[in-house]
Amino acid sequence: MANVVIIGAQWGDEGKGKVVDIYTEHAQQVVRFQGGNNAGHTLVVGDETIVLHLIPSGILHPGKRCVIGNGVVLDPKIFLGEIEGLKKRGYLKDDRQLVLDGNLHIIMPWHKAVDLAREKDVSRKIGTTGRGIGPCYEDKIGRRGIRLSDLIKPQVFRRKVKEMLPEKNFLLEKFFGEPLLNEDQIVEEYSAYAMQIEKYLGCCSSSLNKAINAGENLLFEGAQGTLLDIDHGTYPYVTSSSTCSGGVCTGTGVAPKHINSVVGITKAYCTRVGEGPFPSELNDEMGERIRKAGNEFGSTTGRPRRCGWFDAVAIREAVRLNGLTGLAVTKLDVLNELDNIKICTAYSYQGQLLEEFPRDADILRECTPIYEEFDGWQSDICDARSMADLPDAAKAYLAKMEELAGCPAVLVSVGPRRDQTIQISNPFV
Repeated sequence: MANVVIIGAQWGDEGKGKVVDIYTEHAQQVVRFQGGNNAGHTLVVGDETIVLHLIPSGILHPGKRCVIGNGVVLDPKIFLGEIEGLKKRGYLKDDRQLVLDGNLHIIMPWHKAVDLAREKDVSRKIGTTGRGIGPCYEDKIGRRGIRLSDLIKPQVFRRKVKEMLPEKNFLLEKFFGEPLLNEDQIVEEYSAYAMQIEKYLGCCSSSLNKAINAGENLLFEGAQGTLLDIDHGTYPYVTSSSTCSGGVCTGTGVAPKHINSVVGITKAYCTRVGEGPFPSELNDEMGERIRKAGNEFGSTTGRPRRCGWFDAVAIREAVRLNGLTGLAVTKLDVLNELDNIKICTAYSYQGQLLEEFPRDADILRECTPIYEEFDGWQSDICDARSMADLPDAAKAYLAKMEELAGCPAVLVSVGPRRDQTIQISNPFV
């Protein structure tokens, strides 16, 4: 029995969906533990590309139980739309394959309205997706949120909407100058969602612990990345949930003693979406070249991702915070045609050498990257299926990544398809 956590080790968009899809073969259950539909996992199955925002990537495997834990915030409309899309493609033939925890919080129309209104103000803009994620977590922490267990109880749900809407409408109208929301319309719309969602309701903490006791393998699927963690990321340019491995326990009710390994997903270079500091960012022709080669556009918003060289300072922070036992390196093939490649090994800040990641976003913004340069391999590696198949220059680059991170690579992705993968070791074994 082994329970494995998959974590983004950079600023998100590292290719977690593909890695989860591969590791699902060894697990009986796949569990999402934080975030909302601000995340997007892209999977390539044969000639088919599938993008999921809420439902765990394991749903593409028949017979695998997929769980959405209490740490997630759920937009019912998006969730039901994903189910419809999956069923049209021949997936999720058995609804018992999918379970939602009753304690997860529901994204309401006022959450999205407030989120979008804030992003209109340039002075307040932090680059959110506008999906209502942050405002929903605000209400959760403020103990005024609406949970799935409330949504499915008509009288409780209407009472909570009636209690909360006047405050939200006051904020929208008086502060943001936005239109008022209608109570009856909200109740009618969301009550219809409740009728469709109720069949997926369960107690994830209880069922997951029973599965562990029965010897099942669990795979925990993170969203976003370590450096977007609400506590440990580049605050305030972060997401509103715990994206580090510790979020698994609070987001599912599974105790730390049951976690056996934590795999951090990192691109062979670095990207970031939205505002915030990004020391190794390339605002030049090379950055655009990497963006085009890697098709670096957000799977949720379509926004162009900011691109830069691999940042070893940032990855060491991810290794420390998450207790990473292995790295899964994705998109190595994107660097195929480059004649030289760089790695950021340290930062310079006001003439001082920094080898540790500064937790202050203002300091990080002023850091200058210090690079070490490597020869490129300038050849197509998409057919490589073992480390021996890689060019010497690619092997040397990966070895340096491991050395600087202080963590071994357990998987290397050399293309978007499932089979375009080098599996060095298996965390489930």
